[in-house]
Amino acid sequence: MKLTFLGTGTSQGVPVVACQCPVCLSNNPKDKRLRASVMIETGSQCLVVDAGPDFRQQMLQHQVRHLNGILLTHEHVDHIFGLDDIRAFNWVQKQATDIYAEERVQVAIRRIFDYVFASFKYPGIPQMHLHLIENKPFRMGDLDIIPIRGFHYKLPVFGFRFDKIAYLTDVNRIENEEIEKLRGLDILVLNALRKEDHISHYNLSQALDLIAEVKPGKAYLTHLSHQMGFYDEVQKELPENVFLAYDGLEIMS
Repeated sequence: MKLTFLGTGTSQGVPVVACQCPVCLSNNPKDKRLRASVMIETGSQCLVVDAGPDFRQQMLQHQVRHLNGILLTHEHVDHIFGLDDIRAFNWVQKQATDIYAEERVQVAIRRIFDYVFASFKYPGIPQMHLHLIENKPFRMGDLDIIPIRGFHYKLPVFGFRFDKIAYLTDVNRIENEEIEKLRGLDILVLNALRKEDHISHYNLSQALDLIAEVKPGKAYLTHLSHQMGFYDEVQKELPENVFLAYDGLEIMS
């Protein structure tokens, strides 16, 4: 199984529009971050977790020519506003794209992309096949997926476990029974917005505490803001099995 980080930034990405901070002005490509998303590839499956406003750019950068489906963690703009660009996959694959989301997220999709579900189908609109997921394991092709419930302030969101890899973004609280789903991982991907506290995201120390509790083989931090600091400097501060993710990073399990 291969995981590719398509984007590792926050809702604004890095650099942030109009920001003149040193991180946003950095020339290090590892300090440039599109909106958070990952691609999971197995022998027969290619799926993406979240499709934010940078989805088109991410698909082009990684030359993705076939997509089996998209898993959605929640309905915020930086996680779903690229869904219109599945039209290209509809055309190439001659079928609707499978979208996996819980009921509340599906309601938002039907509202935001109302033209997709209207009785009159305007030529060329995206084709979506919505699949309902709940907090219980489900199967996508030959891949078993375990949802992990977390909270983004008061909003329930999903992370996902794929065998020995788990991916969680936009969380600042996970109940104990859900933390148990993170035991025995080779790789844990977890959000860590910045070093200071935040109302709806883990900060760096909180993310490190959870990593120390569940003890994955390796951990990668994502959904990073420009306030986290320079990649090269922050990486030196981390435990030996914890890494800042960066756009384009590929890891195997």
